[in-house]
Amino acid sequence: MNYQWYPGHMTKAKRQMQEDIKLIDLIIELVDARVPLASRNPDINELGKNKARLILLNKSDLADERCTLQWQEYFEKQGFFVVKGNARSGAGLKSINGVIQEACKEKIERDQRRGIKNRPVRAMVVGIPNVGKSTFINSYAGKACTKTGNKPGVTKGKQWIRLNKSLELLDTPGILWPKFEDQTVGLHLAMIGSIKDDILNVEELALEVLRYLEAVYPGTLQERYGIEESSDAVQMLASIAEARKCVQKGNEPDYGKAAAIIMEEFRNGKIGRISLERNGRCINQLRR
Repeated sequence: MNYQWYPGHMTKAKRQMQEDIKLIDLIIELVDARVPLASRNPDINELGKNKARLILLNKSDLADERCTLQWQEYFEKQGFFVVKGNARSGAGLKSINGVIQEACKEKIERDQRRGIKNRPVRAMVVGIPNVGKSTFINSYAGKACTKTGNKPGVTKGKQWIRLNKSLELLDTPGILWPKFEDQTVGLHLAMIGSIKDDILNVEELALEVLRYLEAVYPGTLQERYGIEESSDAVQMLASIAEARKCVQKGNEPDYGKAAAIIMEEFRNGKIGRISLERNGRCINQLRR
């Protein structure tokens, strides 16, 4: 399957970001802790050069903790300030104020030397669709400032949110890039829900998840669904359909319904804390 999704509004949003970058001091980039490389838009580094940078490893509660710690170290070695947390629950977000002050220390001291007092840090919040930008702002601000949802593409235009006297945030629409050069990137983004399911073959996607889990997290599927794991992903899908009573007329397995259950439970962490990338490199598939 070819994984691509780049609606027209993303082109407009990227142009707007290029203009807005002149107004801000800091870029807060949200990435999905399960796929920190795949969920980084490569355009952000070019757009954000010469700006202070903070990476939030969001949804870390869904990721393998061992991998998340490796990723935190990886990005810190590259000169980024890094916070790991969960925007939905607010876990880890209390430390962000201090990290922002540290990241913008030079700017704050420069303002003081110029006699500029109480000018807030202006930060742009960026990330790919469905990574949790608006949820992060709502949790951080303590009120529903932006429209949120669990589907990609909810935030359609820019919004400035003044949190306090020292910080203003600019929320931006999620932007993917026009073409994934590595289809593993597209696959991983489809797995976590950053590409709309209605343009994907969900059964095929669920088979990829089953292959991955059987190869990298053995025992996980047996524990969750009570099935016998094997290298035959189709057989495992049929076994899960049977276990979850997903049947069609004629008592045939309803693969579509079973696949939808697998994807939902994989994405919301019910199957377990799973990372799709580790050690600075994508884990590539897998036994076929």
